[in-house]
Amino acid sequence: MHVQHLLLHNFRSYEDVDVRLEPGVTAFIGRNGQGKTNLVEAVDYLSRLGSHRVATDAPLIKAGAEQALVRAVVVKDGRAATLEVELNPGRANRARINRSALPRPRDLLGLVRTVVFSPEDLTLVKGDPSDRRRFLDDLLVLRTPRLAGVRSDFDRVLKQRNSLLKSAGAARRGGSASESAMSTLAVWDSHLVELGTEILLHRMELVDGLAPYVGKAYEAVARGASRDDAQVEYKCSFELTGGPGERPDRETVSQVFALELEARRRDELDRGITLVGPHRDDLLLTLGNDELRLPVKGYASHGESWSFALALKIAAYDLLRSEGDDPILILDDVFAELDSGRRQQLAELVAGAEQVMITAAVAEDVPESLAGVRFSVAEGEVTRVD
Repeated sequence: MHVQHLLLHNFRSYEDVDVRLEPGVTAFIGRNGQGKTNLVEAVDYLSRLGSHRVATDAPLIKAGAEQALVRAVVVKDGRAATLEVELNPGRANRARINRSALPRPRDLLGLVRTVVFSPEDLTLVKGDPSDRRRFLDDLLVLRTPRLAGVRSDFDRVLKQRNSLLKSAGAARRGGSASESAMSTLAVWDSHLVELGTEILLHRMELVDGLAPYVGKAYEAVARGASRDDAQVEYKCSFELTGGPGERPDRETVSQVFALELEARRRDELDRGITLVGPHRDDLLLTLGNDELRLPVKGYASHGESWSFALALKIAAYDLLRSEGDDPILILDDVFAELDSGRRQQLAELVAGAEQVMITAAVAEDVPESLAGVRFSVAEGEVTRVD
């Protein structure tokens, strides 16, 4: 899979830009603030309908413009398709394939798959659990696009349930009758358990599949490490019993989930928020051996943290690659953050990808082993350097 042609209109800093691409390595070279990351961000947007840099679409639209357009010709198995997203602030976005409108933008999900390495990836190790949950859920949707709908439905139910908990809790504290609210809450409990169980099961399956790739990748990027040093484990907000390596079935998860909601009911009413479910889970990252294993957050050095963050992204790429087409690899200002040894190690790991897109402030940051097509990015112009 690779992008053959990228066209942007009123996206970020670009009023109009038209870039023809090739398989292999493409590097966009330019000083900070010139727009090189905006190009790869647009490709990644087609993959997950979101940015790895900002939480909403509004910053993606050029100042003063009413809408933005991202269009790409994507080649898969020798066949080309034109994918397009129209970003409309304050209104619903629109998506098209070969100029034919899709019912929903999320119907594009799965048609382009990207894995992005960027300086922001350090939050996977040092950031909040929400950063690690987002990493898992984005990867889930790349593997199984229909889960975008499940995740959206869960977020909607969670919002409604939290609102009801606030109102029921206030009525309870005021001594008012809240039987109707509690009855309605039971309905939302059922929806929360159904949707949350599906997310939990898919996340646990994903982490099981990802774990061996994380160990392998960490061994490759961290000096003197073995593949047993780095481990990942799914940490649920309620206790699920089972033997080592044994994943509970749907019925067990649903039952325990429902019982935990009931047990935490008083606390939830007091605080007005849902305290149990996949929105409270985490991905536990540890380093060490059986004798001494410590969480990466709070204990790992800066270099170890960077190596673990890179290992997570490389593992995601390797897992997706094992299941189908090569994802498009995007290395956004990563080499500037690495010493020469880690640069070369990363270059060797990604050199075999069908398409790699790199951004760098100076050409010298890009390892020679990743020689390929290069573009100069300056003052809104993207020029191929021959």
